Amino acid sequence: MSFINYNAKEIHCKVVYYGPSLGGKTTNIQWIYQKHAHNQETKLVALDNEPERTLFFDFLPMNVGEIRGYKTRFHLYSVPGQVVYDASRKLILKGLDGVVFVADSQKERMEENLEALKNLERNLEQQGYDIREIPLVMQYNKRDLPNAASMAELRTALNFYNAPEVEGCAAEGKGVEESLKMVSKSILNVLKGGSNI
Repeated sequence: MSFINYNAKEIHCKVVYYGPSLGGKTTNIQWIYQKHAHNQETKLVALDNEPERTLFFDFLPMNVGEIRGYKTRFHLYSVPGQVVYDASRKLILKGLDGVVFVADSQKERMEENLEALKNLERNLEQQGYDIREIPLVMQYNKRDLPNAASMAELRTALNFYNAPEVEGCAAEGKGVEESLKMVSKSILNVLKGGSNI
C-alpha cells in the first residue's frame, strides 16, 4: 500500500520487521539507522511498552533507483515480539509493502518463531493480505550462537512460503543490509507491476 507524495516526487513504502520477542528486530532497525541516519533528516522513534518496544524511522536510500522519476522512501517498523501486544502488531501491519521476518536461530526458540510466523499470517489475513503474495524475506538471526539450528532445520520448520533467506547476526550487522535490500527490490518489482520475487 505505497503512498505517493506528488509534491516531493517520492513513493513511500512500509517495511515491517516481524518475529519473536528478543529475536533481533530492534537490533536490525537500530543498525540500519546508525549506518544511514547521518545522510538523512530522520529520527529513530521508540514507542516503549516495557519490556517490548516498537521502533520506526524513515529514510531515503540512494541506491534503489527511481520509478518513473519518483524516489523511493522506506519507512521501517519493528513490531513488539510478545503476543500480549497483538493489537499493536495489527496496527503496525496496516498499509505495509513488505516484511522481514526475523527468526531467532537458537534451537530452543523454534516454537516461538513458529508462533510468531503463524501470528503474522493470521494478522495479514485479517487485513486482506496473503502472505504468499507480499514481499517477504526470512532472516535467520543469531547465526553466531553455538546453539543455533542448522539452516536446513530452520528452512524446514519456518520457510513454508519459499521466501528468500538471509543468514544474520544483527548485533554485528551481518545480513541486515542484505535483508533490507532483498525486501526493497521485491517491493520495487511489485510497484513496477511485477511479482514479489
